[in-house]
Amino acid sequence: MQRIDVVIPCYKYAHFLQECVESVLSQADVDVRVLILDDASPDNTPEIGTALASRDARVAYRRHEANKGHIATYNEGIEWASGDLFLLLSADDYLLPGALSRSSQLMRRMPNLGFTFGNALIAEPDGTTRRFNPLGGNVPHLQVLPGSEFIRLSGATNIVPTPTAVVRTALQKQVGGYHIELPHAGDMEMWLRLASHAGVGFISEDQAIYRRHASNMSLDYYTESILPDLQQRKKAFEILFRHGADNLKEDEKLRRFLTEDLGREALRQASVAFNKFDIAAAEAIQRFALEVSPEVRNSLPWIKLVFKQAIGPKCWYALNSICRRSAG
Repeated sequence: MQRIDVVIPCYKYAHFLQECVESVLSQADVDVRVLILDDASPDNTPEIGTALASRDARVAYRRHEANKGHIATYNEGIEWASGDLFLLLSADDYLLPGALSRSSQLMRRMPNLGFTFGNALIAEPDGTTRRFNPLGGNVPHLQVLPGSEFIRLSGATNIVPTPTAVVRTALQKQVGGYHIELPHAGDMEMWLRLASHAGVGFISEDQAIYRRHASNMSLDYYTESILPDLQQRKKAFEILFRHGADNLKEDEKLRRFLTEDLGREALRQASVAFNKFDIAAAEAIQRFALEVSPEVRNSLPWIKLVFKQAIGPKCWYALNSICRRSAG
């Protein structure tokens, strides 16, 4: 059996930790080893982490004396890993049965794959659950994507549910850890960086549960401001073309594709901000879109946004309401 080292960063998630760890230990047909990295949690994480480690020799618990932040914690986990495969699993998420077996079998058969990922179920704060199918619903059960194809599919968005991403440990160590400059776009940049070196496998099955709740850093971050996130994605591309595979650094066509996709995504977010009557944010994001990709000025979404801005948000809302009622 292949060994999979699972690092579980934990900060103030003591109430989720046991379920997370047990979802790893119960995986069949793989040899798992778990490291709980407690980033100086102020709750009862030490008691739960110590108890889990004492009950199962496959579990180790390590606590930071002072909070180091998630990027430093992730990189500490990468240094610790020594198995065939590697997974970063946040303590508030958990794996579904068979997830690691499916990933390891695909990666054993396809040694050219750098990592695999799959579908995830997203548990919303209101108790509902929805499925996240990164590649859509009608796709083959297993897919092998050349790295360049994955990068184009991803574009300016992160299509990989992090708790489903199983990485080949040797490649992870080769490409290095997460960048401290990317606290919110680090995952996206990492998947693109790995894909610049190797192929990517996709498993069209529910692999993990990802929880969204009030204390999710990413949830708070997007609520506060979309623009900083878009700016981080731009920086992620810049870092990618500096630190990715050598063939990527000279691929100006791909660089242009990614920046144009980021411009289109920024324009979409500007339109969303306008619809929420956040006019200042819409204008700032619109300027960013133009800065990143001047070609967006010739697009239909740009023309539509300019029209909406010209008539004002109240008139646009009224006009939109009339159109919806007529369509209904």
